[in-house]
Amino acid sequence: MIEARNVTKFFSVVNDDRTADGTTAVLSVSLSIPDGRFVSFLGPSGCGKSTFLEILAGLQAPTEGEVWIDGRRVLEPLPATRKEMEAYRRKYRFLSPIANSVFRDKPKHDIAMIFQDYAVFPWMTALQNVVFTLKLRGAPRGERRALALRYLARVGLAGAESKYPAQLSGGMRQRLAIARALSVEPSIILMDEPFAAVDLQTRERLQEDLVRLWGDTGKTIVLVTHDLDEAVYLSDEIVVFSPGPGTVRNRLAVDVPRPRRRTDPALRELRARLAAIYRYDQEHASESGEI
Repeated sequence: MIEARNVTKFFSVVNDDRTADGTTAVLSVSLSIPDGRFVSFLGPSGCGKSTFLEILAGLQAPTEGEVWIDGRRVLEPLPATRKEMEAYRRKYRFLSPIANSVFRDKPKHDIAMIFQDYAVFPWMTALQNVVFTLKLRGAPRGERRALALRYLARVGLAGAESKYPAQLSGGMRQRLAIARALSVEPSIILMDEPFAAVDLQTRERLQEDLVRLWGDTGKTIVLVTHDLDEAVYLSDEIVVFSPGPGTVRNRLAVDVPRPRRRTDPALRELRARLAAIYRYDQEHASESGEI
């Protein structure tokens, strides 16, 4: 279970004239995502959905609020005052250097993150990319190659093991990123517009592969997208973010049986509802001078 409680993210900046300024990317977002669900965050560019996803992953700390996964806090805020610093030291003073070295690289949560820009190592082959991830996971040396081949085959990359990312198409590079994510055996996969950089035909094929993998593994998947068709085809639920600062505008259940047909009238009706929300928000944001 993922639980976000009143999460706000404020970015402060210093202008050229050295005056302070800032912007609120996410404003008081609270939501919960049950295990095994496929949930999409949908919203216009700049609405804070990617920032919120990174907060869920623990890649950014919220300015206010907190995120819990399976009863454990994702990030504990660093102390900001002397009193908080003293409390922090008291809490962790029992940890010896040996204990610190043991726990330093131990992941706190079973999360994998997949980005839009094919987060793979260009100097490694497809096989080496997955083997390296398995090494970080602590898989036994003698099992890594066989495991890597299994994950590559699972995403349709059997036969491409010796190719470098530059020799792969955009869709194949994203499959490689998914294979790396699966290899760490996460319970949660977070995806930030993973198919935005590929053509429509490849995108739809990758979406179908993702639905199949999700059905086979039962993992929780949270997807950031601005593509209405992608959201309604893939999701159990769609969380619609308002124009920045991002708040939860709507939560819509997608109660359409799987496997789904993209031409299903129920999906088309839901897409039309989402498009109407988009138009309304854009028109009112324009009237208020927000865009």
